[in-house]
Amino acid sequence: MYKGTKVFDVHGHVSAPGNAGGTLALMLASNTPNTGDPRTKEGLTRLGMSEEGFQASVKRHTDLMDDHNIDVQIIGPRPFLMLGWMQPHLLPHWTRIVNNMIAKQVSMQPTRFLGAAMLPQDSRAPDISHCLPELERCVKEMGFPAVYLSPDPPGDRTTPGVDKPYWYPLYERCQALGLPIIVHGTNCMDPRFDTIPHNYQMGFVQEQYLATQLLSHGDVFERFPDLKVVVCHCGGALDRFIPTDHHLSQKDLRKNLFFDTCALDIHFLTAAIKQRTPERMCFGTETPGSGAAVRPETGRPGDDLVPIIGAFDWLSEADKVAIFNKNPVRLCSAFKRME
Repeated sequence: MYKGTKVFDVHGHVSAPGNAGGTLALMLASNTPNTGDPRTKEGLTRLGMSEEGFQASVKRHTDLMDDHNIDVQIIGPRPFLMLGWMQPHLLPHWTRIVNNMIAKQVSMQPTRFLGAAMLPQDSRAPDISHCLPELERCVKEMGFPAVYLSPDPPGDRTTPGVDKPYWYPLYERCQALGLPIIVHGTNCMDPRFDTIPHNYQMGFVQEQYLATQLLSHGDVFERFPDLKVVVCHCGGALDRFIPTDHHLSQKDLRKNLFFDTCALDIHFLTAAIKQRTPERMCFGTETPGSGAAVRPETGRPGDDLVPIIGAFDWLSEADKVAIFNKNPVRLCSAFKRME
């Protein structure tokens, strides 16, 4: 909590047991779909996991949330493991397994987690309609109130821009269902990045900033006026122009386009909140994720962001409450029942 207000985190990922990686590796190596539903003990065994292992991984997750003063978190797939480049006969099976793992984690701690669906995105398809059956399953069968979208699943820049008609079937369905879309980069196959460790992070920056620009300049929100989108990691990058410059969209997208606070450098986070404005920022940390490095000045993990944002003296208390609570509720109404 923050001063008696519940803290809602819009950016989290499923914490499956380590054996989940083995399941994925076996599927890729054998070029054969794995079967099994991790929501059942029998299915866990078939996937090489255990109930005890799942309980332990979820406890580590909630322990970190407690330590970081996070009350409720939306959890989706781990983006760099969405693997949109895998063989098309494998991806739907992997997607289903991941969504079932998300559902299991939510069922184990229903007061702490909300699920966000992974989609079996195939950039070679005529449009994204092929993903709608899995979206419907996640919403109707498992109660997920949000969905993840990768702007370029294979990481090779072959996917239509997020402002194109390719995406309209998903936008239409999400608007009808009241589902917010969480835009997060996934894989990056650019050979120039091979020297950079964990270079998928570079892909995150590129794809999230490009998505921000395309959604801002395009007509998506004119076509789908009730659609809500949050772009992770503060939108990937910041604008270098003044707000009135013609290079930037002059549209008022305050009710449609949001950004999360998942930036670990305090200078960047400060600039992002000031540029995007507190009205459009939703608290997000990715805890547990890539923010475990310790800040020398505090001795605390970098992703412990409640005290960081709480200490910003240039934000009003109303702004802080909006970022921690009110804006996440505006984005995803499912948070209301967690108050």
